[in-house]
Amino acid sequence: MKKMSILLLGAMMMSAVHAQVLEENESALVYYSPKTEITLEFIYLEEHFERGLYADYAEAMLGITDAVMETKKVCTLKDVRIGTATTTDYNRPHKVANEAGFPLLLTINDKGLLLGYNIVPKEKKGPKHDPKRPCPGQKPEARVVPLSEDVLTAANPEAQAHEIAKQIFHLRETRMYLLNGEVEHAPADGKAMELVLNELNEQERALTELFTGRKCMHPMHKTVRVEPTNDGELLFFSEENGFTDGDNIDADTIEVRMACTQQVVQPVEDKKKKKGPQLTQIVYNVPGNCAVNVLYKGRSLDKRAIPVAQLGMDVSLPKSWFTGKELPKITFSEKTGNIVSVSK
Repeated sequence: MKKMSILLLGAMMMSAVHAQVLEENESALVYYSPKTEITLEFIYLEEHFERGLYADYAEAMLGITDAVMETKKVCTLKDVRIGTATTTDYNRPHKVANEAGFPLLLTINDKGLLLGYNIVPKEKKGPKHDPKRPCPGQKPEARVVPLSEDVLTAANPEAQAHEIAKQIFHLRETRMYLLNGEVEHAPADGKAMELVLNELNEQERALTELFTGRKCMHPMHKTVRVEPTNDGELLFFSEENGFTDGDNIDADTIEVRMACTQQVVQPVEDKKKKKGPQLTQIVYNVPGNCAVNVLYKGRSLDKRAIPVAQLGMDVSLPKSWFTGKELPKITFSEKTGNIVSVSK
């Protein structure tokens, strides 16, 4: 089976066409050109700091020097991934009427976009399920441990903190005695010992967090869609609130710069022939281009050139491709409408 070279898309074969108008009650197979939106998937971290009830006494009573002293949230922008999303451009319909000797073997998806001619499209696999994960590197919040009578009857917060610190030291001593075998009624086996030690650790952690507070980091994602335009786009990110609007005076600017170029295809006349090549009603799209650069605090997070379907030009396929015993197999890009491959 011989291959038809993609170079047949040279200038001699190109003839620009306009989006077609559908007449009332007209019988034709209709598909549409795709439309490109630019997607910006931002990756940032949310760090949550929760102050402990007795944070003021953490260093004096337990020797803890890094206790959380203020309940707050801190957001840090890490990265952005520039991509595209494809929709249907209903302003650019294309009709292919039934024509003798020309089989209508077009494959069109449920969005009305052209996928191919004389092909069986590959089945798409759905996205992998990515369950929401807990805070990485962090244990779940410790359960509340019942406080002793001495704690509950203490006269002031400092006295309460002192009694809780005594309770923590008692838990540590108990654990040490168990590990050294210095208790009269030790657990019967290794599994029972493990359960007892885990319970002691959980109780100590719950009480210690009353002094240290809690720290937790959440990886966050936010996807923003923007239209390709030379006007660009401004977004706002605050270290306190993450993505916000322009009214937040503490927010920094995320600048999305775009330089978009319309595709222009100039057909070249064949001087040896008075007439140009005969064309079919099947139209593909040669996309335009948009250079995207995302800047934050003067630093470029990501930049790349994006093919943009709606900045493209429609071009008809030549009838010469469809002559002979074997019909061509043509695959079109669902994202841009351009030709991906041609073979016979």
